[in-house]
Amino acid sequence: MFKNPIAKNIFYAVVIAFFGFILLNLTILFDFLIQSAIDQFFPAGLNMTSRWYPPVKHIIFVAIIALISWGVFKSRLGELYKATYSTVPVAVALVTTGMFLYRWPILAYGVSAVILGAIILYLNRTKKTWLYYYAVILVASVLLIMGLLGVDI
Repeated sequence: MFKNPIAKNIFYAVVIAFFGFILLNLTILFDFLIQSAIDQFFPAGLNMTSRWYPPVKHIIFVAIIALISWGVFKSRLGELYKATYSTVPVAVALVTTGMFLYRWPILAYGVSAVILGAIILYLNRTKKTWLYYYAVILVASVLLIMGLLGVDI
C-alpha cells in the first residue's frame, strides 16, 4: 500500500491509536453489559450492601477479556490487528490494578510498572514488532496522564 516505509509506519501508528481508542470504548461498554447481565441474577441492592460483589463482577469481566485475548493472540490475524487489539488487555490489566489498589497510589503505580516491565520483557523475548511496543506505551502513557490529572473512567 505504501512504498515509503516512514509513511507506512506513521499510518500504522495512527491506525493503532484510532482503533485502539474505539476498542477501549467498546471494552468499557462490554464491561457494563457483562456486569448488568450478572446483576440480573442477584438482589437489586447487592452492589451497595456487599463488599465482595463488585470486585467479583470485575474479575469475571477480566477473565472473559483474558479468554478473548488468548483467542485473538493465537489466531492468524495480522500483526497490525493483534497489536491494535493489545491495547485492550493492557488497559484492562492497568485499570484493574488501579481499581484494586486505589487506596495506595504508590503501590498502584509500582505494581503497574512491574506489569509493564513484564509485558515489555515478554515482547522483547518473543521478538514482537514495534507495533506492540507502541500500543503498550501508548496505553500506559494515556492512563498515567489520566491518573496524574485525576481523570476518572
